[in-house]
Amino acid sequence: MSQTVPQADPRRWKALGFIALAQLMVVLDATIVNIALPSAQRSLGFSDTNRQWVITAYALAFGGLLLFGGRIADLWGRRRTFITGLIGFALASALGGAAQSTGMLMGARALQGLFGALLAPAALSLLTVTFTEAKERAKAFGIFGAVAGGGGAIGLILGGVLTEYLNWRWTFFINVPFAIIAVTGAVLVIREPAGTRNRNRLDIPGVLLVSTGLVSLVYGFTKASEDGWTSHVTLALFAAAVVLLTAFVLVESKVSAPLLPLRVVLDRNRGGAYLALGLAVIGMFGLFLFLTYYMQTVLGYSPVMTGVAFLPMVAGMITGSTQIGARLMNRLPARALMGPGFLVASMGMLILTQIKVDSSYWLILPGLVLMGLGMGTAFMPAMSLATFRVRPQDAGVASAMVNTSQQVGGAIGTAALSTVATSASKAFATSHPIDPKSPLQLQMLVHAQTAVHGFATAIWFSFGILVAAAVIATALLNGGGKANLVTADADGEVVDIPVMAH
Repeated sequence: MSQTVPQADPRRWKALGFIALAQLMVVLDATIVNIALPSAQRSLGFSDTNRQWVITAYALAFGGLLLFGGRIADLWGRRRTFITGLIGFALASALGGAAQSTGMLMGARALQGLFGALLAPAALSLLTVTFTEAKERAKAFGIFGAVAGGGGAIGLILGGVLTEYLNWRWTFFINVPFAIIAVTGAVLVIREPAGTRNRNRLDIPGVLLVSTGLVSLVYGFTKASEDGWTSHVTLALFAAAVVLLTAFVLVESKVSAPLLPLRVVLDRNRGGAYLALGLAVIGMFGLFLFLTYYMQTVLGYSPVMTGVAFLPMVAGMITGSTQIGARLMNRLPARALMGPGFLVASMGMLILTQIKVDSSYWLILPGLVLMGLGMGTAFMPAMSLATFRVRPQDAGVASAMVNTSQQVGGAIGTAALSTVATSASKAFATSHPIDPKSPLQLQMLVHAQTAVHGFATAIWFSFGILVAAAVIATALLNGGGKANLVTADADGEVVDIPVMAH
């Protein structure tokens, strides 16, 4: 049976700009609030324990509901879900900026996570069903990958500027104009291709099992960083996560209309892309976390200077994604970009393991540039491959899996590497006891050396994790190169029409 290629939407490139803006808003929020937390804590008077919950409330809602959000996008319509997510995220952000109490701020963060779980998979799945021609798909995912990869570092810069020169509340309010622009663009130019919805009934048992399972997993890693890996609460949360997620897999293999069709993750290339991407995010979050603390607490950088110091990494990500990944995506298989990309990033991480109390920025700079180039080159084909050859009706949930792997990876990275750094610092302090009678300057130096030893040890672990991501990408992936034009037949089965690169 002959297949015809659907007519491309003439406004698709304008649509990409608004989709990328929405993605930037979600990614920014992962780091922009971190910079503002000390000021918010002083303003609202909440404890260090509650400070952690400002981050955790968002992570739990976002990570736990992503697959549900992706399925809603497939069922309800990606454009409608995208607009709803934008409006809800903006209102939740305004509520957070106006918060007068700790509870109000935490509630706003949870709402941001909820609407972000609608917005993020809707944005990526819109991109997936809008750009199907090989070369255009490469360019579109290159831009989207640059935004997704560099947005976190941009959040550090913007958070520092807003907090230092305006007020911490503007790290929330800034989302409102972003959302207004993106909603306007969505209404005027974004169109969803016909016949790509999944109108099967919603899998309620699957929603409940995966949402509670992911919440238990993310919360377990959060509690591990607070109470230790062997505490009863931590172990109970991990056990609950294993039971719930195992039950989810069993349910999905039996029901006729699953929330997450197992074909989405059991595909060798998509499953490998999710795993490699999740590992890479663990390593990258370690870099953001420890370099931020290192530059501010040891080198004495201001919040703004810390953000500016990350700019070369942002530039590297944009270059790697749009100039390397996008240009080579149709000429090389995905593993030939992802494997070397993660290795280049690991070399940057290797340089950063050499930080000392008195290190110059000229040591940090090449490490950041290599990190940016490598991650940008790898992120772009990873995001494309994660939705490669997926049925149009599954685009939303496949896109949600990309965000889920990143969110869970970020939670694991923050908790696990924080524990590594703390343990290494304690061991260093034990082997380098401070004489209370020694000069204050010497005591301060040893304290700084203790902290830096912990940071460097955690970055060593991040280096190993990135190497593991490179190995997985090289070993598991065998598709995604010389991209195909993807469409579907009347039964929803994927049909690939080869495209000659020229």
